[in-house]
Amino acid sequence: MNTPGPPLAQFAHAPLLLLIIAFMMLQPLSTDLYLASLPGLASSFNVPPATVQLTLSLFVIGFGGAQLIIGPLSDRFGRRPVLLCGLVLYVAASIFCALAPSITMLIVARFLQALGCCAAVIIARAIVRDAYAPEHSVRVVASASTWLSLAPIVGPIVGSYLQVAFGWRAAFAALGLFSACVLAVSLKRMPETNLHRNARATELSGLLENYRLVLGSREFWAHALPGALSYGAIFSFISGSSFVLIRVLDVPTSWFGYCFAFGVSGYMSGTIICRRLLPTIGSARTFRIGSLTSLVAGCGFMAAVAAGIAHWSLMLAAMFLTMLAHGINFPIAQSGAVSPFPQQAGTAAGLMGALYMSIAFTVGTVVGATHNGTLYPLAIISCTLGLLIFASVRSIPAALSKAES
Repeated sequence: MNTPGPPLAQFAHAPLLLLIIAFMMLQPLSTDLYLASLPGLASSFNVPPATVQLTLSLFVIGFGGAQLIIGPLSDRFGRRPVLLCGLVLYVAASIFCALAPSITMLIVARFLQALGCCAAVIIARAIVRDAYAPEHSVRVVASASTWLSLAPIVGPIVGSYLQVAFGWRAAFAALGLFSACVLAVSLKRMPETNLHRNARATELSGLLENYRLVLGSREFWAHALPGALSYGAIFSFISGSSFVLIRVLDVPTSWFGYCFAFGVSGYMSGTIICRRLLPTIGSARTFRIGSLTSLVAGCGFMAAVAAGIAHWSLMLAAMFLTMLAHGINFPIAQSGAVSPFPQQAGTAAGLMGALYMSIAFTVGTVVGATHNGTLYPLAIISCTLGLLIFASVRSIPAALSKAES
């Protein structure tokens, strides 16, 4: 197994990899822990699935939009203060979610939760650029992603049992407890990793200049766009799988977590494959393998549904392959989009994340609006995204070759 490179000397004493994993875990736990509760929320508040989907979609909007602010703030004031403020907000919002008396209040609380979660994830991405040399950063992300995949594997299983035993509020109480523990450890062990603070990062002129620099980079788009489309592909299953498996395919709620965990094990497998392939064939070829896997997953799912197959095993196979592809794509996409910008790491991470969330919001909205009691909408969306991922990687070989060198 390939190990990530060591942190730079001034950060060698801090448990950076563990902190990065904990910060990044907040995002999948925030979505996956309560997936089994989505049908129950619709029944509890007597609202349609499209309304319940807003608890995911508005989370995505908050998460995506906040990145445009949090990234530059961390470039200007440092990673630690922005992180701690975000974690405090997340803990408070989780309590608000658990106590929400209506679906409207839950949606608002989820939006606030997204802002706090965003701070943790953006800081995690920026820390990788701050504390590790560029040649090691992709392995750090891949290693963190392998451990990160435990969250969406364990989360839905725990969430399913919490839903059956205590109802939907228990999932948000658990999120509050976990985030409070992360906050406590961060207060004690999180160092300041931004040693090159940019005093102009939050000024309008400096902000626009940084945006121009990042958005004008072909290498940024070569990695960020396929990565965002790949995230959109897995988000289609995050937002739609519980309704399809529980309500369409009659999978018991207590089993849903195991079904989703099997799909997410594909992500863990993908990160391991990515780490194996990187030293031997490089990031460009590994990225192409990931995009081809996305294409096979999406088109294969569509072909099976068109052939009249409607079984829970098909859903699991489609989820597994889609998430395996993302496990290959994501470490390369994230590292490649941020590494070229040592002075604008927070801004680059924020722009990349905003792109991810914009596509995820669009996908989640379409999934909720097109749900019709069959597998067709999810299969069509999955196939379309598979084609787009494959095309986006194949259409930019020059930028990938530059990144490889």
